[in-house]
Amino acid sequence: MTLTTAKWTLDEYHRMVEVGLLSERHVELLNGEVVEMPPEGPEHAFLCTDGADYLRSVLGEKVLVRDAKPITLPLMASEPEPDLAIVQPLRALYRTRHPYPENIFWLIEYSNTSLSKDLDAKRKAYALAEIPEYWVVDLKNRLLKIFRNPNNGDYTSEVTLSNGEVNPLAFPSIIISVGRLLN
Repeated sequence: MTLTTAKWTLDEYHRMVEVGLLSERHVELLNGEVVEMPPEGPEHAFLCTDGADYLRSVLGEKVLVRDAKPITLPLMASEPEPDLAIVQPLRALYRTRHPYPENIFWLIEYSNTSLSKDLDAKRKAYALAEIPEYWVVDLKNRLLKIFRNPNNGDYTSEVTLSNGEVNPLAFPSIIISVGRLLN
């Protein structure tokens, strides 16, 4: 017997949130499925907060760095909550909706227990949404994986760094220290 899971639309998910159906659970909508999010450990929380503060100091007013806030991927029926979303600074717009793919410069996930989901399902969802750049900080191995150039539902470029510097695609003159994101 084949099991079929029920898929949810963005509107249905928003209604579940509005009526409080999901208020006791830490979840996100990914490809039409409501997915449990693992609790954040202290190191994850520390590095994510430190990374956000660092990026704000380097990027200034050019961007808005959103910490663990939803983004909306309408074509994928997804509303994931990446650890860091570096988006256009459109504060007034984000009072009425979350950032859409065209508002996103790049996304960062800090991964410990969620590494396989971040490297597979989330990577593919972000590539399908044509988010130009996606970074995964592998906390266990102290590596930064950078995915770029979405094409046909995946990224065509992948680089893994343990140190050095990287220039985000959206801001090629900005230098980001890999060590500051990993430690």
